[in-house]
Amino acid sequence: MIQSIKQNIFVLTLGLAATAAGGIGLFAAEKASGAKDAAVERTRQEVKMLDDLYKTALVLVNEHYVNNPSDFPAATATKAIFAAMKKNGWHEVRLLGLTDVIGDPDDEPRDAFEQAAAKKLIAGQAPDEEVVEKGGKRYLRVATGIPVVAEKCIMCHENFKGNKGNVGALSYTVPVIE
Repeated sequence: MIQSIKQNIFVLTLGLAATAAGGIGLFAAEKASGAKDAAVERTRQEVKMLDDLYKTALVLVNEHYVNNPSDFPAATATKAIFAAMKKNGWHEVRLLGLTDVIGDPDDEPRDAFEQAAAKKLIAGQAPDEEVVEKGGKRYLRVATGIPVVAEKCIMCHENFKGNKGNVGALSYTVPVIE
């Protein structure tokens, strides 16, 4: 039984990692001179690690603690982790809804970057990433897709049924590791 659970978690994690890898790293950061920006490359690797971590946490909470629609939602637990990371000054990550029915208005894509990323993810394309400057500091913005990986997702989100694409996304704003 434990071995079976571990195998299922491993398969789900690999699937999420593959999804994350497909959404990041397709656009190499280049300086005006045409040379790759090593700091952005380092930051991109950190975002890949964070993406794997957050999606694994989401799957594990869903797999082990969500057994009926009245249980504490895995997305809510994950968003609490996001809030703690932002409060401690590490980075910002938001959960974005990509379906016709978005239960939490806070999950709507907010700005032009998130709206463009949402359109590309819905179309099955990898979204662009961007480097922005705020308060004299550079940040890497990346969005990655979240597919339905388990029947338990559909238990609470019937609008996901039959959806083979991305039903959600994570939108990252991470300080560039200079």
